[in-house]
Amino acid sequence: MKTCILAFGIFLISNHVGMAQEISKEVQIKLAVAAAPAELRDEASVYGYDKDGKLGVIKQGKNDLMCLADEPQQKGLNVSCYHKDLEPFMTRGRELKSTGKGFQEIFDIREKEVKDGKLQMPGDPSSLYVFTAQEDAYNKTTGEITKGYLRYVIYIPYATAESTGLPLTPSSPGMPWIMDPGTHRAHIMINPAKD
Repeated sequence: MKTCILAFGIFLISNHVGMAQEISKEVQIKLAVAAAPAELRDEASVYGYDKDGKLGVIKQGKNDLMCLADEPQQKGLNVSCYHKDLEPFMTRGRELKSTGKGFQEIFDIREKEVKDGKLQMPGDPSSLYVFTAQEDAYNKTTGEITKGYLRYVIYIPYATAESTGLPLTPSSPGMPWIMDPGTHRAHIMINPAKD
């Protein structure tokens, strides 16, 4: 009986330690910039997480690209990089999410704030790159990635299918299409075919 209790205790401790694994700043940066075009990676700014899970700038860059490290508690890898002009929009989304608000509520609040002039959206089209990988396709210690998927988004606030000539859904893999047309969050989606 004592052996069972001891084994269970060791299991709980090792499981807790594994869940609390902190990813080094260097690895967070390496993983975050995987979403960026190769020529922009070295000079991109990176937001990452400290040991308490608080988000902050862990690398100050020299170009117009902001990259966001993977959320530590989330399964799999999901990192992104975006043009600095999207920063107010992205920051506001993170603020609202941190208060427990869901997607639709965040969407509605930001839409109203943009229309009321409280939240600034870019005046020109602005890019977002999103890179994802399964849990077993990357190493949290070294930052090595064996397989992932990169998709592209171009924010063009209040654009429509009519103003861009883009369809509302893609008819083939990799075909650009417009999502959330006519809203502050209107954007062109480009999802390359998956292997």
